[in-house]
Amino acid sequence: MEIVVLRVGHRPERDKRVSTHVCLVARAFGASGILIDREDKRLESKISDLVDKWGGEFWIRSGINWKREIKERKKKGWRIVHLTMYGINVDDVINEIRKYEKILVIVGSEKVPREIYDLADLNVAIGNQPHSEISALAILLDRIFSGEELKREFKNCKIRIIPSKRGKTVLRVDSLGEE
Repeated sequence: MEIVVLRVGHRPERDKRVSTHVCLVARAFGASGILIDREDKRLESKISDLVDKWGGEFWIRSGINWKREIKERKKKGWRIVHLTMYGINVDDVINEIRKYEKILVIVGSEKVPREIYDLADLNVAIGNQPHSEISALAILLDRIFSGEELKREFKNCKIRIIPSKRGKTVLRVDSLGEE
């Protein structure tokens, strides 16, 4: 399964922290990459630096045309899942979503254009109350992967956390991949 997140309505001047967290959750919870509708080279640089340090193959592109991206992916067989509190409860559609091979998950910032609701194959809610798009994305990805994404090891990392009951254990990995 391949999952890409599309962030629509990103406002670099207002959303830098929230959009950064959307990127972090997308990467940590199993997405392959993220697309941002408005150009933000600073965000791209920040996330690329993080991936270089913490590993994995996660990618980011900003300044994309969201409508063209959705339509092109649909033509290629991708399924479009729009996260919105107005959608169908995630538990009622998660088994259907798990059958998809390629998923574009749309996460809004400001009010998303009405057209997104019509272009989506599924409008999915993580509850029907106001909440954070960060938490909604985390819960959706966790439900898709049944928690297995939390056990993933990221290749080509320069730093790795060793889980411990107390304290902090951090391993630095050299350029040969040895600890």
